[in-house]
Amino acid sequence: MDRSIKPGDRNQPFRTERHQHGEFRLVQELRGRYVVVRDRDGIEMLVPNQQLISNAVINWSYTDPRIRLKLPIRVSYQDDPELALKILLDACEGHRRVLHDPPPVSRLMQFGDHGIELELRFWISDPQEGVNNVRSEVNRTIWALFKENKITIPVAQREIHVHNLPLSLD
Repeated sequence: MDRSIKPGDRNQPFRTERHQHGEFRLVQELRGRYVVVRDRDGIEMLVPNQQLISNAVINWSYTDPRIRLKLPIRVSYQDDPELALKILLDACEGHRRVLHDPPPVSRLMQFGDHGIELELRFWISDPQEGVNNVRSEVNRTIWALFKENKITIPVAQREIHVHNLPLSLD
């Protein structure tokens, strides 16, 4: 009735634990008591209107479809963080779905226990086409560029020191 959901919209249930998104689905039709939605596997579901009213729903096509994606990246302390930050931006170049306005940015977030924590942020305008596929493609480009430029992604390691203790023969 309020036009917040209409056929053709792409939406997801919203989960509050750290803003995780549920399964992506396409609104097929509106009925008096329920909405027909279809997920990416082609499964159609009847969602009661009450559920849409009482639970938060992300509507990817409600107003502005653009969304920002964030990719956390860790590099070794032996590597040049400035080069790594440049490479992150280079990974977005030529990617057809990454927007240039607003432009991608790379940030040095913190000096972590296992390496330097970086983050690549970029915008896309078509989340209905999937977001994990864009993340995967950009991550694969980052991986190739890091290998080409000898930037290493450190593996988290812990050192354990064992001290000699006297053995009891009881």
